[in-house]
Amino acid sequence: MTVTAIVLAGRRSGVLDPLAADAGVPLKCLVPVGGKPLIDHVIAALLSSPPITSVRVVADEAELLRSHIAEAFPAANIPIEVLPAAHNLVDSIVAGAEGAAYPLLITTADNVMLTPQSVEEFVAGAGGPGRNTGGVALAMARREAVMTAHPEGQRRFYRFSDGEFSNCNTYWIGSRAALSGAETFRSGGQFIKYPSRIAKTFGLWNLFKFYFGLGSVQACFDGIGRKLGFPVRMVELSDGAMAIDVDNERSHRVTAKLLEQRNAATLAG
Repeated sequence: MTVTAIVLAGRRSGVLDPLAADAGVPLKCLVPVGGKPLIDHVIAALLSSPPITSVRVVADEAELLRSHIAEAFPAANIPIEVLPAAHNLVDSIVAGAEGAAYPLLITTADNVMLTPQSVEEFVAGAGGPGRNTGGVALAMARREAVMTAHPEGQRRFYRFSDGEFSNCNTYWIGSRAALSGAETFRSGGQFIKYPSRIAKTFGLWNLFKFYFGLGSVQACFDGIGRKLGFPVRMVELSDGAMAIDVDNERSHRVTAKLLEQRNAATLAG
C-alpha cells in the first residue's frame, strides 16, 4: 500500500503561538525541541516510513517553510510539497488533499513523537487486510501507555467502557468520499474541552455515550460512522508517547525529555 502524508502546519486562529513568540520564530512548527524544529522530527519520521510515498505540508508562510524544508531535507527519498494553508483547519485539509493519491495519512507538525514504527502500526490498523480502507480511522493510545511514556505527558482522556484513551493527532482518510469526515473539525475539534461540539457534530446520543463512557471505544466510533455515512475505525497504538504533542511549555518540556531518552537509547543500542 502507498500512502500520501499530509502535515498540518498552520496557525490556530491565525495568531502567533506563544511558544513561537518565546523562541523568536515566525511559526510554531519551527520551534526547536531536541535540537531540531518540531516539523523536522515529523518529516524525518515520515520519510523513514515505507508506506509513505509523498509528503504534503500545508502551512502558513508556505514560501518560508518551503525554503526551510529544502535546506533541512536536501536529499529526501520521496517528494515533499509545501502548500499554502487556508483560513481554517477543514479547508486546509481539503487543500492538502487536492490532487493527492489516496489513502491519506494526516498528522500535525507538532506531533514530534511520531516514529516510523507507529506510522506502520497505524497504516496496518487502518488499511491492512480485512480493513475498510475507504473509510476514516484515527489513532489513539490507552491511558496506561501514555502514563508509562511520561506521567505528565497528557492530562485529557476520553473515557469508554473498555478504558480511557487519548487522541494521537494521526488520521486516515481512505477515499475522496470519506474526505467529508474532515467537516467534523469545522467547529474546531477539541471535543474534550467543548463537549457541546460532540452533540452538534455527532448527535445527542453519541454525546451521551461519550459523556458517561457508555460502550467500547470502537462501538462509539461505529455509531459515529453510522451518523457520518462511512466506517470510522479507532487504531490503538502501542507507544503512548504518540499521544504527547507540543501544545504548551509543559508538553514542550516533556517531549524534549522523551526525545533525549530516545536518542540515548538509540546510541546505546
